[in-house]
Amino acid sequence: MTDSFAAVPLRWVGPIRLSGNVVTGEQEVPLATYETPLWPSVRRGARISTLIEGGIRSTLVDERMSRSVYFELDNAGVSLRILREIQARIDELRAVVGESSRFAELLEINSQIAGRLLFLRFEFRTGDASGHNMVTLASDRLMAHLLHVWPELRYGSISGNFCSDKKATAVNGILGRGKNVITEAIIPREVVERRLHTTPEKIAELNTRKNLVGSILAGGLRTANAHYANMLLAFYLATGQDAANIVEGSQGITQAELIDGDLYFSCTLPNLIVGTVGNGKGLDFVEENLQRLGCREEREVGENARRLAVLCAAAVWCGELSLLGAQTNPGELMAAHLNFERNSA
Repeated sequence: MTDSFAAVPLRWVGPIRLSGNVVTGEQEVPLATYETPLWPSVRRGARISTLIEGGIRSTLVDERMSRSVYFELDNAGVSLRILREIQARIDELRAVVGESSRFAELLEINSQIAGRLLFLRFEFRTGDASGHNMVTLASDRLMAHLLHVWPELRYGSISGNFCSDKKATAVNGILGRGKNVITEAIIPREVVERRLHTTPEKIAELNTRKNLVGSILAGGLRTANAHYANMLLAFYLATGQDAANIVEGSQGITQAELIDGDLYFSCTLPNLIVGTVGNGKGLDFVEENLQRLGCREEREVGENARRLAVLCAAAVWCGELSLLGAQTNPGELMAAHLNFERNSA
């Protein structure tokens, strides 16, 4: 059987100017998409980042990959007793994880008891890998160990949906899954008016009414943004990520407010699941893109993946700002789509 590939158009956009606790400087980013207006939209946001002192300030808040398992017991009382005993022996469980992988590190265990079912959500650090397989292997070893130590436990499943993998859930937004990154900047009024053809007041008002009120009316689950998924999918496809993770990745919050007449604009993304090693990274174009992104350098374990996550979050910031600016002006969004899509046909 011969392998075949789906060709998705890819362009590099930028440079984006960044400062923060992971990346400082300017960097172009690759976006693979069929939605051709996305490139000029992100490019406009990137251009604005170069006009701001310090560019986009990015902060990597946390990183973890989770896998939840569940066990069956006789009743909730037994579940609670054993849960407390498990939590008291977390160092022992960390040693079990260390035997399954050189890079997996057990951070903590979150839990839920439902009737006579005990759900454990194992939280791991996974180095430069996004960690799907790594945490599943570690959880499999942990389950075997727990079943041996506590005979009262009965195997339920290696995946209990409390993870929560590729699903829009509140728990991921609260606890985080992947890299938690915040990108923010204060954009001078003059830049907003000249580059986005709008005002800080209009963007702040639109964000409140569209992203916050509109998302509440729609029943959005810990999400208040215009289109994070567009930039995430394009970046994920270009860098060999598991694209289905845009489901939880697109759960994020955009904030826009006035500060002394200028525009404060931020994007909070608690679930960026990216890695620079693992499945999908062996393709030639992915390898070339990761090298060009500076994610193939000799660094401390995990630093390349952190860099990748921050660059991804920066692309989201650029596209989000550009779209909200366009949507404050009647007809601009549709005119841009018609112009770029017809010219690319």
